[in-house]
Amino acid sequence: MNNYHQAIYRTYEESVLYPKMFQLQDNLYAASFFLMKLLPAKYILDAARREGRLHPGSTVAETTSGTFGLALAILCNHYGYKCILVSDPVLDPLLKNRIESLGASVDIIEQPAAVGGYQKPRLERLMQYLDQIEGSFWPMQYANRSNPGSYALLAEYLSTVIGKIDCLIGTVGSGGSMCGTSSYLREVNPSMHVIGIDTVRSVLFGQPDGKRLVRGLGNSIMPEILDHTVFDEVHWLTAAETFYATREIHNRHGLFVGATSGAAYQVAKHWAAAHPDKTTVFICPDEGYRYLDNVFDDPWLSKMGIELRACPEAPRVVESPRVDMPQWSMMHWNRRTLQEVLDAESSRELTT
Repeated sequence: MNNYHQAIYRTYEESVLYPKMFQLQDNLYAASFFLMKLLPAKYILDAARREGRLHPGSTVAETTSGTFGLALAILCNHYGYKCILVSDPVLDPLLKNRIESLGASVDIIEQPAAVGGYQKPRLERLMQYLDQIEGSFWPMQYANRSNPGSYALLAEYLSTVIGKIDCLIGTVGSGGSMCGTSSYLREVNPSMHVIGIDTVRSVLFGQPDGKRLVRGLGNSIMPEILDHTVFDEVHWLTAAETFYATREIHNRHGLFVGATSGAAYQVAKHWAAAHPDKTTVFICPDEGYRYLDNVFDDPWLSKMGIELRACPEAPRVVESPRVDMPQWSMMHWNRRTLQEVLDAESSRELTT
């Protein structure tokens, strides 16, 4: 590759690894990614290559039902690695087709376990691939400390473009983006307010596990890299509220983004309006194209029994993450561990 092509590739790489910044109002900024998961995926694969764990022709195997799998497929195609992804029926057909068009293999687990849903059989199948394929590499997005570590690049970028950030807002799936970005930004501004967003029936912040319609938000397992102590507030949105907000940011600001971005937008616009003298940044992890046949599709919403519903003017404040949440709810998390939050709840119950 000559110097000209190297320069062009660096420019392209920077354009897909870093977000575009949009100022939606005086104190509110959206950090909008083409595909945010490219950042940790590239960081993890590059580290493995430097350590001699990956070579041209090596196999990368991971369990995923979201955009981390797409990021791996893109990068493996570029670097010349084989890619095997283990997923389940929640992986939408359009995303599956796109991943396979990049040369990756997708193995769909059809039967859930009696307890724990699809996660256990997915991991068991992944272990089979890792055992059978010599020299195969598992990125381990939920446990690999390079996942949050990669977001030092985003923190540096945001500091350079925006300057001092008073509040960072984003959704939580693995915890990598919010825990990593906020930790690095707080090295400059320790008082920065951090708000994490989850969805109902996700175990990440103490809700009971259950069926979820919002893709890329929430989880049925607790990722090892999720550090609950970085969060000052936690918000939970329903699917109907999330989808409404996703359409609203497109209608009002022309930002065509995914459902996780819509959830972040809803909370961010509220916080920014309540704190007009504070600079607020929220993260939009991906674009809206994979949501055309669901979030942006009225027949699909009708089939799922979802009636789009605007959020209340303000969230309902709750004292426990385990209560029923039929609408947008928030809790003052106060940088505690999940166990500390649950212990405080138990103490309140004993004194009442």
